[in-house]
Amino acid sequence: MSIKIIYFVHGTTTDNEKGISSGWSDAPLSELGMKQSADLRGLVGGKEFDVVFCSDLKRAVDSANLAFGGLAPIIKDTRLRECNYGELNAKSSSIVEPMQEGECIRNKFPGGESYEDVKSRMADFLRFLKQNFDGKNIAIVAHKAPQLALDVLLREKTWKQALAEDWRKTRTW
Repeated sequence: MSIKIIYFVHGTTTDNEKGISSGWSDAPLSELGMKQSADLRGLVGGKEFDVVFCSDLKRAVDSANLAFGGLAPIIKDTRLRECNYGELNAKSSSIVEPMQEGECIRNKFPGGESYEDVKSRMADFLRFLKQNFDGKNIAIVAHKAPQLALDVLLREKTWKQALAEDWRKTRTW
């Protein structure tokens, strides 16, 4: 058997609108993010999910509830959190993003974790799914780093490829 996973990134946050990389900071959805999440409910109309997993950070929980509340059980999982930027949580994206694509793929952000650490979390999460949800349709509502880690783990991309082909850059949502 296999598991069908559809991954959704949380709606736009107030930090996104200010050019801030939230990391583990608990930034709320903006008005646009709430609308995006509510609109997602209609966009996935015909799809049925056995369960929806989401990061435990507020922006992902709120997005999951707006999009999937009442349609499937929603389970929070800390392994789906964004990368912990440590001292750089809630700092300018102009500082954080170059580090995401360079030194912090393998080296930890100061006081935080690396993208490789996120990949390890996601590998553990995939093992958990395989053991407990084989044959199920799963939705995930989370963040950028876990999504890219899945590209590396499941699509056998390098980090460089995953980052270069990221839909946020190519504008291919």
